[in-house]
Amino acid sequence: MWLTCSNNCGSRLFRALFAEVDLDADGDYQGHRITQEGYLCLNCGSPAIDLGAVPAAMAAEREAEEVAPTVDVLCPVCETLVAVGPGDVCPNCQAPLEIT
Repeated sequence: MWLTCSNNCGSRLFRALFAEVDLDADGDYQGHRITQEGYLCLNCGSPAIDLGAVPAAMAAEREAEEVAPTVDVLCPVCETLVAVGPGDVCPNCQAPLEIT
């Protein structure tokens, strides 16, 4: 985790907005869990950003943008040339297509 203020105020103190804190019967801290990512700069009140999560978020975005390869196939039912990916069906007649 690498938190930074979105306002670049230089603060080094942040508050987790969605955290559950565990206490014992005397009210002493025992542990915590972050239930949802969200942080606040304690210096200026701006949202804080976890820069440590950026590489994973960028990789997930790249994977989501990747297009599955398509192949031109002649449908055996309606005899239409269609571009399909693995596991697709003919967009015209809904016949299952096998890519070989």
